[in-house]
Amino acid sequence: MSRKESFISEVQSGYQTKGAALVLGKAMLEGEVLKEAQVSIPLKTINRHGLIAGATGTGKTKTVQVFAEQLSHHGVPSLVLDIKGDFSGIAKEGERNEIISERYAKTALEWNPTAFPVELLTISQEPGVRLRATVTEFGPLLLSKILLLNDTQASIMSIVFKYSDDYGLPLVDLEDLKKLLQYLTQDPEGKAQMQQSYGAISSASLGAILRSIVALEQQGAALLFGEPSFQVEDLVQQRGGKGVVNILRVSDIQSRPQLFSTFMLSLFAEIYMNFPEEGDTGKPRLVLFIDEAHLIFKEASRTLLDQIETMVKLIRSKGVGIYFITQIPGDVPQAVLSQLGLKIQHALRGFTAKDKKEIAKAVENYPETEYYEASTLIQNLGIGEAFVTALSEKGIPTPLVHTYLISPESRMNVLTQEEVLELTRSSELAARYGKEVNKESAYEILVERMEKATAQAPEQQKRSTRKEKPTPGMLESVLSTRAGRTFTSTLAREGAKFVLGMLGLGPRRR
Repeated sequence: MSRKESFISEVQSGYQTKGAALVLGKAMLEGEVLKEAQVSIPLKTINRHGLIAGATGTGKTKTVQVFAEQLSHHGVPSLVLDIKGDFSGIAKEGERNEIISERYAKTALEWNPTAFPVELLTISQEPGVRLRATVTEFGPLLLSKILLLNDTQASIMSIVFKYSDDYGLPLVDLEDLKKLLQYLTQDPEGKAQMQQSYGAISSASLGAILRSIVALEQQGAALLFGEPSFQVEDLVQQRGGKGVVNILRVSDIQSRPQLFSTFMLSLFAEIYMNFPEEGDTGKPRLVLFIDEAHLIFKEASRTLLDQIETMVKLIRSKGVGIYFITQIPGDVPQAVLSQLGLKIQHALRGFTAKDKKEIAKAVENYPETEYYEASTLIQNLGIGEAFVTALSEKGIPTPLVHTYLISPESRMNVLTQEEVLELTRSSELAARYGKEVNKESAYEILVERMEKATAQAPEQQKRSTRKEKPTPGMLESVLSTRAGRTFTSTLAREGAKFVLGMLGLGPRRR
């Protein structure tokens, strides 16, 4: 048997599937595309997560587009975090050109222009389905991470959430949280209740928390909080037998990596809490594609990294696959990288000594092969080519294959602004979540309570209260020993609502 025949046999054996599979392309050897050696990924292994890596301009986005299209054909919905804003064209049919014709002639596969069902999601003012959660649903721990609070301030935040529950003060948006902090520092009744039940807290720490909230609002984060809360079950839709591709456009998030990483962790947690255990169903329930994944891990604390690793391990039991898209595998922590079953590696460029070290580390993540000099070939992969290794239906790593990838069937360009508006106008979800609800919550309750107390006070006391009223910047907070002991029970209250008691997300208010 010749070397070529041996290679074809190995690929056919390693990538042969009995059940449904996603077709990525055809194997290459010594620059030749081998039509007999198809690279297919078993649909049942997609919830084992994956990595799509490569230098800028090597075709990562088009690979994600092909992946999402293949999933949609099989009725599997996906959620794509579109950092660069260049993915929306999947909603429209592609147009054949010379490059596509040449590529499909080499692979002996059929190319059919296809439009896929799409929902545009947003956490900003852009058109689309608004994603919101209440402050209570976010929980004190994740909110503390967004606000970059220290341990003492985070402990106080947990006590404030406990107080809101004990005294029936729903925290829906950031205005509710700010008003509650003001009530606990400025109102005699609120200060007395806090000190009696949870211990004294100083104005310095509460003032720092309030300033952090104001800074967060200036970044536009207030749009994340409110009602109606987005129900993650709405990510799992089909239309005409195809899985819906949900596109979350977050092009301005790169300047706010902490907000981005915490938002994603919150989304993971909501999915884990609300999705049922799937078992071995033969195909995933939902697949998440996280572009520019290094933003999740950038400046993340050890605790946050541990939580992400835990979620990656546990969420697959819910039938959910997570795919990280980044430039180099080293952007993903080793503990997370070891959990990823599928790896699609586009070209890396070795211009500097650091680049060459990253290439060497990347090659170490792939199975050894006698057919390629991986460390050299990885620098010379063409656009639309990649190293691929996955898991077989039996969970065995497949051979490393230089793969000639297929092209997207949808438009390889963005939607126009008018097309975006048309897509949003026709979306039932956009209409449902576009109507903001402002029901009675902590802000309204406390304003009424404080006004009533002021009206009942003697006129002299009212003048004194107005004169001595502290400014919003002078707020209380410093954790007493008694409050410190309360922290454990507060975490239990939040943690029991979430896996392993780590993330502090409460159940949704209906």
